Amino acid sequence: MATLSFVAFSLCLLFFSLAQGLSNNPQCSEAKDQGSNLQVFHVYSPCSPFRPTKPMSWEESVLQMQAKDQARLQFLSSLVARKSVVPIASGRQIIQSPTYIVRAKIGTPPQTLLLAVDTSNDAAWVPCNGCVGCGFNVFNSAKSTTYKTLGCQTAQCKQVPNPTCLGSTCSFNTSYGSSTLAANLSQETFTLATDAIPGYTFGCLQKTTGSSVPPQGLLGLGRGPLSLLSQTQNLYQSTFSYCLPSFKSLNFSGSLRLGPVGQPKRIKYTPLLKNPRRSSLYYVNLNAIRVGRRIVDIPPAALAFNPTTGAGTIIDSGTVFTRLVEPAYVAVRNEFRRRVGKYPFQTLGGFDTCYSVPFVVPTITFMFSGMNVTLPEDNIVIHSTAGSITCLAMAAAPDNVNSVLNVIANMQQQNHRVLIDVPNSRLGVARERCT
Repeated sequence: MATLSFVAFSLCLLFFSLAQGLSNNPQCSEAKDQGSNLQVFHVYSPCSPFRPTKPMSWEESVLQMQAKDQARLQFLSSLVARKSVVPIASGRQIIQSPTYIVRAKIGTPPQTLLLAVDTSNDAAWVPCNGCVGCGFNVFNSAKSTTYKTLGCQTAQCKQVPNPTCLGSTCSFNTSYGSSTLAANLSQETFTLATDAIPGYTFGCLQKTTGSSVPPQGLLGLGRGPLSLLSQTQNLYQSTFSYCLPSFKSLNFSGSLRLGPVGQPKRIKYTPLLKNPRRSSLYYVNLNAIRVGRRIVDIPPAALAFNPTTGAGTIIDSGTVFTRLVEPAYVAVRNEFRRRVGKYPFQTLGGFDTCYSVPFVVPTITFMFSGMNVTLPEDNIVIHSTAGSITCLAMAAAPDNVNSVLNVIANMQQQNHRVLIDVPNSRLGVARERCT
């Protein structure tokens, strides 16, 4: 018992120290959450209490992120009005791959939690008091005057996966990456920036297993019935955008902009596609990929949208490095190598095109229906801390998970404004420095 008490005391002391550090850092001030604008921080950011306690090398952090992408892809394979700006935090470590978090205030009086933002998930989850397997930073529902659980006969209970009844409370079980979770379906007041959303439906986590569940909770930005878009349709008109900062820029914040007001006017769009089997995911038509000035030879079937098999291309905020189906990736990689020249290449973890000599990075352009997105160097390659190794920051989709799904990931989205306009069924992309 003495050992357990010491461990608990140590954890509390660690969290208190982190909290003190955050309060003393003006860049981490909650005052920067204005209106419907929320700061977004990377989980390795100095503003994040979830940053690693000891520094990791560039190679260690990249390999860790890439390994967690595998669990992320497993999760993806299992699925099918006002202005509000929420700061997004940048960081490189989180228990599951959603590597960007926003600050949310939950309950009355409000309790602040850092929620991972996930465009491919619907329901919000929050670790609650008494949760088995959750971390030490939880929402204490007993201290809120506006918290309530939802019953088994409510419409929301029919919208969660695997609902069960424990007494009069609706509970559900689901998986996320390599983890499982159990939650009570609940309602509470959520405040994002300065917008209070009363009666927000979410999962109050009671038990988790595995290491994939984000320890601070999750905010679902998909388009299912329990997502933020659906629950705030009158407030934000199913429209939002985000800009993710580079995970190398630990002191810079991105933003999650909610609602149609204040969205960029000069932006190109591509149609959003609907897949009834994976209704939460943001599918788009990727028609071709250009490396330098050459459109590479990719079999049409490798890019074709197929609702039956789940094939096609999605935009996802939770996967770190873009994954292309094997024929598409091989074509892109081979042309990339050809343009780099005869320098010897090497492998690093799951990256198979790395160089230890300086070289000119060819551009890569994703050619969507109605919109081309040409990536600059920072979205194409990743450099070691010392600059001695440079890798093409993409990989082939694994054979056993999502082998038919192309995932445009957050490394390739950084420093771009990605606009989701569900009422008009379109997705826009524009360059923007998220600093």
